[in-house]
Amino acid sequence: MLSSPPIERLVAALKRLPGIGEKSATRLAFYLLGAQEAQVHELAQAIDRLKQEIVLCEFCFDLTDQSPCEICRDPKRDTSTLCVVEEPADLAAIEKSGRYRGRYHVLGGTLSPIDGVGPSELRIAELEKRVGEGGIEEVIMATNPNAEGDATAHYVSDRLQSTGIKLTRIAYGMPLGGDLEYADPVTIGISMDHRRNME
Repeated sequence: MLSSPPIERLVAALKRLPGIGEKSATRLAFYLLGAQEAQVHELAQAIDRLKQEIVLCEFCFDLTDQSPCEICRDPKRDTSTLCVVEEPADLAAIEKSGRYRGRYHVLGGTLSPIDGVGPSELRIAELEKRVGEGGIEEVIMATNPNAEGDATAHYVSDRLQSTGIKLTRIAYGMPLGGDLEYADPVTIGISMDHRRNME
């Protein structure tokens, strides 16, 4: 137990953030106590303004300060491909790779009956509408390689099958620079199953 209720409240609030446990939250709280007041004020303002200034893009549902977002407004983007992701963080990760120049669609999660998340809780109807408007030749399912991500990818693919567009799934397996001896058997198996021809 910490000595002061204000510190305890801050630690409790920080612990609610993903990936932050008791030790990290305590360390952050004491860091903020020792920081200059201007730095703490700047952080507090940034957090406060975040919810006021960020909106969902009306087309792709990414987080943005202006709708449509920069990607949806970019005329240089390939409008014939649509990459479907679970969350805005997934979109950001793909963008950082610099390998994809098409458009996106953020579902807002994955199917998870245990958590009460069905198709109507995701932006699947909006995706079907976008595909139905024409111009899209390929939908790339870029959901995470886990049970929920795979189930969501299969469900969406089944829903879009009748459109006749190309439906693909991102490949996954061994990371670039990874050592086989440190990889788990499932990852190695998937890498073997999804091998490709040498060029």
